[in-house]
Amino acid sequence: MTRPAFPFWPLDWWTAWWDAFTPPPHVLPLTDAGQAPALARLHATAFARPWDAHEFERMLCERATLAHGLWRAGVLQGFVLSRLAADEAEILTVVLAPALRGGGHSRMLLREHLSRLARAGIARVHLEVDEGNAPALKLYARHGFRKIGERTGYYLKADGSRATALTMSADL
Repeated sequence: MTRPAFPFWPLDWWTAWWDAFTPPPHVLPLTDAGQAPALARLHATAFARPWDAHEFERMLCERATLAHGLWRAGVLQGFVLSRLAADEAEILTVVLAPALRGGGHSRMLLREHLSRLARAGIARVHLEVDEGNAPALKLYARHGFRKIGERTGYYLKADGSRATALTMSADL
């Protein structure tokens, strides 16, 4: 979104106008492997080592994968992807488009995903997160996740350094 040409119209006005005429985001299951390129593009906005479209295509074709997308005005704006095993699941990734970050949309996406996991018979969910990712840690804590361990030097950062991953778990 670009700033209007008139300098007396603040960006807040433009954003409010756009939001008023754009339907609210909604969460839907992701089941079409053809959506893999869009997932890869979004993933690349959030991670130093993004997954490619082939990886997403493979995961979407697996029976043990459950994925949900956050859609707004027909455009994929975020997604969460989990792998299921018996009565447990592991959240593999959660991504939100940069323009929507910080607006509470990830809460809605994760809440709906966890609800669907519970309805699928999942009792416990695991994940790992970069210890420096404060927004994600806050999001996960709000949904009942607690730290159960850590993996030192697990994540490769964009600058080549390594970050510790915290392992977390929640009962549904």
